[in-house]
Amino acid sequence: MKALVYKGPKDVAVEEVRDARVERPTDALVRITSTNICGSDLHMYEGRTPMETGRVLGHENLGEVVETGSGVDRVRVGDRVCLPFNIGCGFCENCERGRTGFCLTVDSDTPGGAYGFAAMGSYAGGQAEYLRVPWADFNCLVLPEDAQEKENDYVMLADIFPTGYHATELADVSPGETVVVYGAGPVGLMAAYSATLRGASRTIVVDRLPDRLRLAEKAGAVAVDDSRGDHVEQILDLTDGGADKGCECVGYQAHDPEGNERPERTMNDLVASVKATGAIGVVGVFLPQDEGAPNSLTQEGKLPFDFGQFWFKGQRIGTGQANVKAYNRRLAQLIRHDRAKPSFIVSHELPLDEAAEAYRNFDDRVDGWTKVVLKP
Repeated sequence: MKALVYKGPKDVAVEEVRDARVERPTDALVRITSTNICGSDLHMYEGRTPMETGRVLGHENLGEVVETGSGVDRVRVGDRVCLPFNIGCGFCENCERGRTGFCLTVDSDTPGGAYGFAAMGSYAGGQAEYLRVPWADFNCLVLPEDAQEKENDYVMLADIFPTGYHATELADVSPGETVVVYGAGPVGLMAAYSATLRGASRTIVVDRLPDRLRLAEKAGAVAVDDSRGDHVEQILDLTDGGADKGCECVGYQAHDPEGNERPERTMNDLVASVKATGAIGVVGVFLPQDEGAPNSLTQEGKLPFDFGQFWFKGQRIGTGQANVKAYNRRLAQLIRHDRAKPSFIVSHELPLDEAAEAYRNFDDRVDGWTKVVLKP
């Protein structure tokens, strides 16, 4: 089968690889019909993770079940399914508590596994024609009858829509509150969108790329360009002294407007932008080690954090990857009943054969390349 293979930093290629297949009775085989390029894929693409060469990328996947193992009971051949990026067994302690992003059974050195992701198990990714899905009864979200009609909406349930929503859950966004979101990439846009769904009275999104800021405004947010003056002061002015809640949706490769990599920047700006006793949800990726970081401290995954100001303001922070299954079924109902349309961020639909070029354009932040859906 054809699949997108990681060859090394900024080098990916569509190649013929071994066919995905059912390996255990609890597996399903899914023919992939939509698979997104994620901002997290770019960390691997740029060589900023311990991703092994030869692996197939892709963790935002949707498709049709074409085969099931003898132990699969609920999922049927022909079902259209969306697959959470984090793989869970369904029966370990963390899965039983709803923390499926930190499954203790997956073949990973750390709690949690994912398709085509560095340091999260050996599972192949779904930027391919077919994908093996372990523990299929647990991991497959069977989609409603409008699955094909709204495929670009439903595929966002694999990661970015639940992850954006998770940021607002970690920040405990409540109706009537003001929310500031740092980062207008796909996850940041979904966080802003989710804040509105949760009843926020005003949402502010900070970024500096014009195409992303336009989408933030399309989602009903106030766009703040951090390259034009002091964005923290702008936020304080817009919120009468600070937002009630904040979301970090950038992660460890955050840059300042001058182009310098400063992974602590968004965290400290959030402490300054959120009022006393406010809460911050952090879903941007931060790593315990990063050899490509700008200094020895951040290479060890450590940040110069304004903890004194954070403590003095009595703020609280929630962190970690989204437990997608905690949200995807409810969010799917919003799509089904036309209460949510996350596909508004999609800029390009491309065949799998054009994936390498799509990675280059997305990584270079070429204007207009906001979200790519590959169609194997």
